Amino acid sequence: MRVVSLLPSATEIVYALGLGDQLVGVTFECDEPPSARAEKTVVVGGRDTRGMTPGEIDDYVKGQLGAGGDLYTLHAGALAGLDPELILTQDLCRVCALPSGQVSDALDHLGCRADVVSLDPYTLDEVFATFTTVAAAAGVPERGTALVAALRARLGADPLRDDADPAPAYRRISASTRPVFALLLDQSIVAGCGLIYANEVLFRAGLDPYTPGRMIGPACWDELWADLRALMKEGVARGRIDTVHTAHTPEAMQRAPRVDRHGGEVYVYRRPGLPCYVCGTAIARGPMAGRNLYWCPTCQPVVAPRRARRARSSR
Repeated sequence: MRVVSLLPSATEIVYALGLGDQLVGVTFECDEPPSARAEKTVVVGGRDTRGMTPGEIDDYVKGQLGAGGDLYTLHAGALAGLDPELILTQDLCRVCALPSGQVSDALDHLGCRADVVSLDPYTLDEVFATFTTVAAAAGVPERGTALVAALRARLGADPLRDDADPAPAYRRISASTRPVFALLLDQSIVAGCGLIYANEVLFRAGLDPYTPGRMIGPACWDELWADLRALMKEGVARGRIDTVHTAHTPEAMQRAPRVDRHGGEVYVYRRPGLPCYVCGTAIARGPMAGRNLYWCPTCQPVVAPRRARRARSSR
């Protein structure tokens, strides 16, 4: 089977399933494993962001979208020349990869008859389902089942699962000198906590993101876990991430709604330089663990974990 992957995560799935020899086309961002971009035909181009900081990438994306520009260019002739049978893409995020609708339109124009599979997971369980989906589409369903079992064994507790046990995660966090922000993003400790939730839950707790894990007490961890779990479940139910309390919504504060490609009302994520909704201090941004960290220097002071918490209005 001739497979084309139009997003990096799908490329990694293809290789993890042992189907690298069937992969014929990738995007310019598919660099894991490195041989993918070097040995396969690149059918989607765009700006090479290697060497750019997370902040520079963020500014570039916002600038392109604001100007009505494209982030990706489909090389239709190269795609048609590969005569693919299976194309993997997504519809979750317009800045992450070409949407499946745009791909389907191009195939119709070119006269190609490939199956287009859109991978659009919202939860960790749905991420695992993409592995079995790709495996089934490629005719090797048993490989998908085996891969999911192996990956689950490596992950920490998933806040979205009702049977998740946060105790093992706390044992690792409380023994670590790493910043709590980095620990929350470590999938072997807490599975499924992404960048937005890590930034937001620490703000809501009034915790400096650089706080070493060993300074997080049991009560503080219990509160972090409960809040993270509630926010993630609400995000799935709403289909968007909202983290502000009712006192800080656009309606309550008589402010304009947030305009961002990720949607949702948040306190600090992607708000550098803007005033904190609680205290008015400019939101700070910096790199950590290869990701963008956002925080309020006033509400999240560099001290031991505070007993005081942000006012928790009913939502």
